[in-house]
Amino acid sequence: MHVVFRESHGLEETETPTDLGQSPADLVVLSFSDSDLGAFAAGWHRGGGPEGRMPTMRLANLTALKHPLSVDTYVEQTLEGAKGILIRLIGGVPYWAYGLQQVLPLAQAKGIALAVLPADGREDTRLDEYSTLPVSTLRRLAHLCDTGGEVAAQAALAQMALAAGLYAGPVMGAKTLPESGAWCPDRGVIPVETAFSGDAKRIVVTFYRAYLTSADTAPVAAVVRSLRDRGFEAVGLFAPSLKAPAAAEWLRDNIVALKPSAIINATSFSGKGASGTSPLDAAGVPVFQMALATSRRKAWAEAERGLSPADLAMHVVLPEVDGRISAGIASFKEPGKRDPHLEYSRFAHRAEQERIEAIIDRVTGWLTLHDKPKAHQVPALVLSTYPGKDWQMAHAVGLDALASAEAILDDLQANGYSTKDRDRPEGRCYRARPGGRAR
Repeated sequence: MHVVFRESHGLEETETPTDLGQSPADLVVLSFSDSDLGAFAAGWHRGGGPEGRMPTMRLANLTALKHPLSVDTYVEQTLEGAKGILIRLIGGVPYWAYGLQQVLPLAQAKGIALAVLPADGREDTRLDEYSTLPVSTLRRLAHLCDTGGEVAAQAALAQMALAAGLYAGPVMGAKTLPESGAWCPDRGVIPVETAFSGDAKRIVVTFYRAYLTSADTAPVAAVVRSLRDRGFEAVGLFAPSLKAPAAAEWLRDNIVALKPSAIINATSFSGKGASGTSPLDAAGVPVFQMALATSRRKAWAEAERGLSPADLAMHVVLPEVDGRISAGIASFKEPGKRDPHLEYSRFAHRAEQERIEAIIDRVTGWLTLHDKPKAHQVPALVLSTYPGKDWQMAHAVGLDALASAEAILDDLQANGYSTKDRDRPEGRCYRARPGGRAR
């Protein structure tokens, strides 16, 4: 079949046919989720795919296969040569109806092991009708896929290989992930009690479990390694959410037990639950908010505001309401280099080492300041003069910013900080008076 592809731009991008240009392989995995595909890529490499210890494999995002011409071309060029096909669908049959109608007859005619699985954590028996494998095998595959992570993904690929009459070696390692746990780049998931062993200052890096299940931990790993290079002890703690009751309780208890000097947080939004507190507050130490941007670096660099409005809300505004300290950006989402073995380019978080070093500089500065006696620290309050008039110092509609500044200075003095003017013998506190003149 000869298809002429024309580029067009409009509100509905799925109307543009796409040729992924993938050659045939033993196994093919299709999903709407880049996280899914990233885990399968990591699982395939973990099993020694490039060395020939795993069947050949192709990965593709179903978003690129929405147009009927795209599906027909992919079936002809890639799927006809497959021995096993695994498809993960969010939303059920209607979301890829034409594709299923083309793939099922192909699998039946050629004896291809076909598994069509739900990807939203709910059982969908209708998808069984579009599969060629026994229901017991489908449920086992669904369980492994829902578990997530590269080990479970490797196990799912081994199961597919077995169903397709292919060989895949044994899968070593735990195939399940706890809801919450401790993690380090070198050893993976570890017992939380083994996280720290020395006398160096301890830093906890908190992040979403979803990053682990999708094998998208590059920025977290880079932060942990860089902290260790700077002489800190560092470990990651993961959880599905800061607000899920069980996860919040686990985080709170273990943060208290680990006694960190600071926390670097890579989750987003506010972490306050029904109690009005966040589990990150449990240790009473500074919490630094690290942004894993959802935009590309180029978009961030060219935008005057930097982060997108959504990222600003998730990673800056709402975390600051919780009292977290904005630390900066650790990564951007970028397409990686096309993997020549999988003929697939993954869209994932790419660590920005220069930005990570700046984050650690900020954390180090705060900890150094913390070690300095309060009486020798010099607090500073920065008040705006918007829109640039001296007489509008600390201007805020409906608010008495000057009175607030005085109250803050009083609180600081009561907590042992020096708020005296050292240049004046009478040692009066800095005060700002109505009229815009500061003393």
